[in-house]
Amino acid sequence: MTKDTLQFHSFADGPDKIAPFSHAVEVNGWIEVTGQMPMDPVDNSRPMPEGIEAQTHQVMSNLHNVLTRLNVGWEHVVRARIYLTHFDRDYDTMNDTYKSYFPADRLPARTCVGTNGLAGNALVEIDLQVFRAK
Repeated sequence: MTKDTLQFHSFADGPDKIAPFSHAVEVNGWIEVTGQMPMDPVDNSRPMPEGIEAQTHQVMSNLHNVLTRLNVGWEHVVRARIYLTHFDRDYDTMNDTYKSYFPADRLPARTCVGTNGLAGNALVEIDLQVFRAK
């Protein structure tokens, strides 16, 4: 792999980081977008929104922030991984919110799992795999 084919994207004006990571890593047109949390994109010390609907909107907004900086859109997302701390309670509401961000005929492949905890006691985290055609 040459240096030109692997890029680590970290944006000063991207979502505020709570751990050491790049916002995204790109190799040969494939982009792995780091999981985003429902935290304020500028100051992660602010309280998270209450409830799964508001938290899912915030996560999707933070992901959109990264996608915009990469010059790609929702239609380029090929896979999403979703983590929920209250799977049975929040699954349907999260789905309704999540699907509103994608063209109806371009829903990405997806995995959704329940977990016993996320950073900051978040209810949801989502990461993406994106393809940028050359």
